[in-house]
Amino acid sequence: MAIIRHKHFFLSYSEEHEQAEWAAYYLTRDNRHQHSLSRPYFSLDPLIDTESAHWKNYKNTGFDKGHLVPAADMKFSEEAYGETFYTSNVAPQNRAFNAGVWNRLEQKIRYWADKYTALFIVTGSILHDDLVTIGEEEVSVPDYFFKIVVRVQNDKLVMIPFLVPNAKSDAPLYTFATTIDEIEQITGIDFNQKLSKKIEEKIEKELSYKEWSFS
Repeated sequence: MAIIRHKHFFLSYSEEHEQAEWAAYYLTRDNRHQHSLSRPYFSLDPLIDTESAHWKNYKNTGFDKGHLVPAADMKFSEEAYGETFYTSNVAPQNRAFNAGVWNRLEQKIRYWADKYTALFIVTGSILHDDLVTIGEEEVSVPDYFFKIVVRVQNDKLVMIPFLVPNAKSDAPLYTFATTIDEIEQITGIDFNQKLSKKIEEKIEKELSYKEWSFS
């Protein structure tokens, strides 16, 4: 996996699956001031030596080019907005999922950014062998996506992870809340390797959405 650092977010690109296994960024209340920007065309990521998958892989497949870092979260500048249209930042998403439950979750996270001032967000695809693929480059179609939302409260980290099937759903968002531990077991990624062991053990095994507003 190659870690790609753009100015406004960074990601880990999987050449095997032709998409990012995760992308991470900060979202703050101050950055929620949005500009009216023209939607650019999708383009190859200039920082990936092996080239990110071409957008034509998605043509006539019935799948959306679903953003991992939402374009709407980066409307504070044209540069940031444009970076989200690199094809390294998209994955094949069921259209009803992308426009439905995934969109609801993205909107809720923007609400939390306004409410709690600042968030750190990790979004990714659940990638494994035997996934359906699309296009000539065989872009894997994830069966699940995840989001991990983090904020600081009273000098402590508060997290809420979500694991959502890549399918239409009208279920309440809190029903997709899970633990970091579960996501790490599924992905094999240690998201807390730089945190102290004590904090890591606490947040990995907790499943609680009581400290997040779902109203």
